[in-house]
Amino acid sequence: MQPTTIILASGSPFRRAMLTNAGLDFGVEKPDIDERAVEAAIAGQARPDDIAAILAEAKALDVSGRHPQALVIGSDQTLSLGDEIFHKPADMEAARRHLLRLSGKTHSLNSAVAVARDGETLWRHVGIAHLTMRRLDPAFIGRHLARVGDKALQSVGAYQVEGEGIQLFEKIEGDHFTIVGLPLLSLLGALRDLGAIDG
Repeated sequence: MQPTTIILASGSPFRRAMLTNAGLDFGVEKPDIDERAVEAAIAGQARPDDIAAILAEAKALDVSGRHPQALVIGSDQTLSLGDEIFHKPADMEAARRHLLRLSGKTHSLNSAVAVARDGETLWRHVGIAHLTMRRLDPAFIGRHLARVGDKALQSVGAYQVEGEGIQLFEKIEGDHFTIVGLPLLSLLGALRDLGAIDG
């Protein structure tokens, strides 16, 4: 039996590391889609978790169209505070504003994943985690951002819970992998069901 080719449709080093650590053999190709344009087209019509799912599926389908027979994994994560969606901060000032806005509140991380083959979506899932940030003093935020540097610009919330960002929180409800950006346990189950990995 021919082994299944698996491709991760993502440029995220975090998602790549998760699949590598899980022992998967896979290729990587960044999708060619304008995420903000897709999001703008559905703004006001879709919940933040739906937006993540639509983007994950768009990424998987885009790369799938170029790789016949391969199983393509697309993933996306949105951070929502109520109906407000946050994107990766463009600079340190934007990161500071993110953290001030999230301070003392509970926000959601909506991590979506989709698997496609031959331009057809075979499976999709959204994992949701709820994170309560402690009330942060503005001076502390400045010192924290100075310590973590550009890492603050690599995620939608301007933090990484797997690093020093964990100090920002008082309560976290949800799966670790969902928080980092890929609901890995659900994905592995789907890949086993599809016969792509040993079950």
